[in-house]
Amino acid sequence: MNEPKNAVTVIGHKNPDTDSICSAIAYANLKKKLDPGTEYTAARAGRVNQETRYVLDYFGLEAPEYLSDVRTQIRDIQIRSVEGISRDTSLKKAWERMKGANAVTLPVTRGKELEGIITIKDIVNAYMEVYDREILALARTPYGNLLETLEGEMLMGDPKAVIGKGKIIVGAGSADVLEEYIQPHDIVILSNRSDAQFCAIEMGADCIIVCNGASVSRTTRAMAQKSGCSIISTKHDSYSAARLINQSAPVGHFMKKEGIVTFKSESYIDDVKKVMAEKRHRDFPVLDRQGRYTGMISRRFVLNTKGKKLILVDHNEKGQAVEGIGEAEILEIIDHHRLASIETMAPVFFRNQPVGCTATIIYQMYREAGLSPDPTTSGLLCAAILSDTLLFRSPTCTAEDRWAGESLAKIAGIDLEAFAGDMFRAGSSLSGKSAEEIFFQDFKTFTVGKVSFGVGQISSLDKKGLAEISEMMDAYMKGLSRERGLDMVCLMLTDIIDQKTELLFEGEQAEEILCRCFGKEALKGGAFSLPGVVSRKKQLIPSIISGLQDTE
Repeated sequence: MNEPKNAVTVIGHKNPDTDSICSAIAYANLKKKLDPGTEYTAARAGRVNQETRYVLDYFGLEAPEYLSDVRTQIRDIQIRSVEGISRDTSLKKAWERMKGANAVTLPVTRGKELEGIITIKDIVNAYMEVYDREILALARTPYGNLLETLEGEMLMGDPKAVIGKGKIIVGAGSADVLEEYIQPHDIVILSNRSDAQFCAIEMGADCIIVCNGASVSRTTRAMAQKSGCSIISTKHDSYSAARLINQSAPVGHFMKKEGIVTFKSESYIDDVKKVMAEKRHRDFPVLDRQGRYTGMISRRFVLNTKGKKLILVDHNEKGQAVEGIGEAEILEIIDHHRLASIETMAPVFFRNQPVGCTATIIYQMYREAGLSPDPTTSGLLCAAILSDTLLFRSPTCTAEDRWAGESLAKIAGIDLEAFAGDMFRAGSSLSGKSAEEIFFQDFKTFTVGKVSFGVGQISSLDKKGLAEISEMMDAYMKGLSRERGLDMVCLMLTDIIDQKTELLFEGEQAEEILCRCFGKEALKGGAFSLPGVVSRKKQLIPSIISGLQDTE
């Protein structure tokens, strides 16, 4: 998720149910209205189950973006869009680019491929090589670079040609003196003296650079053309030309090509910080998943990066939260469950009410702000309430839930009984679903003392469908607790019409624990029949917690 600078993500728990996803969407919408200067986005921490999919499809909405981990990644922070330079770019031009961009490092690229990096330190070191008179040849410098650096004009020769041999000579003496040290292929910096120009050409120079904007005679040009000698005219004097010419060398000769520290856009900031702690560079290139260069990140910016800003809905327990929650900055929690184990670094807005659904609280918050949710948002909130309260039949259902559900249904224009029936049927449908998908479509984990356990729930109006699920789970649940690192796993198959639950279980001491919790024996088939039990939150989990605490 490529977040703007001031961005907040509203997210529910893992294995999200309808309330978790619909409340995230609805609360993000409310926050946008109340705080338009911040970008609020709904997200989900798991796959969308079929019940929730039915609701989203009914109202024509896409599922929120899936976040498996909320640790900050490179792609979530400001990546500087520093355009790469080619390896033939002159040191002078690279230096000017650095000053203009206030950068100390430039990427050297070919298309989207990173070939190397050039830093201010590299350029300073290159200037120190001024006494290496063959540097232009060693660096395979294009004549075009000389023209650019010396602000010159090519009077004779090909600007695209490359210097391959020779050294740099300043022709300050007489023709007799020049004959002593000019060798074939040299580049000779000269004044307007014709005798010196003739001498350099006769001695086999590959290029003469005529300073002070002096004119070059036709005779000199003809002689140069015959000898294959290039002529460059520059307005600079000999001293300035001699000082500038090494800056024509291409960065490709000086750039760092091996051992470049790069980061992928998907890299997590905490991992990046560890690498940066050992490397003293100021800027680092960023590559995308395909290894293509995308920009630069600053060491100081990364080290000061804070975690993603989150608002949690429908949970306050660390075991149910998205991965990486410990590194995120939690701003708010809106929930209707028991208080659990989420810890925050600073005080946060925490609203927790004993109602049957988070969506009820969010609707109250709309009304408290003097706002009414639009029909689509109202439909989402209503669906969440119907799901969590089992069409107002759950013992968790309060008068506030019923009032909110009925009010929202009117705004959304839906029939409560008909809509709920279709939604529950979609949620309990076995069509195209594996045993794993069915078991974990609404699954939450809990920890009491040293015992960790998980409970899934499927609520349905279809008795036959529930029987088929029960049969399917016989084989699937064997060894599941050990596989998931839990002491016990359970699945509630809740019959909405008859108001009862068949509880399937698995775990080494699961039967013993549950017998103690419910004060009854399991059925011969290895399940508990729990008449009147339809709520995981208000009936089943409190019974299990109480039973476990009594043994401590």
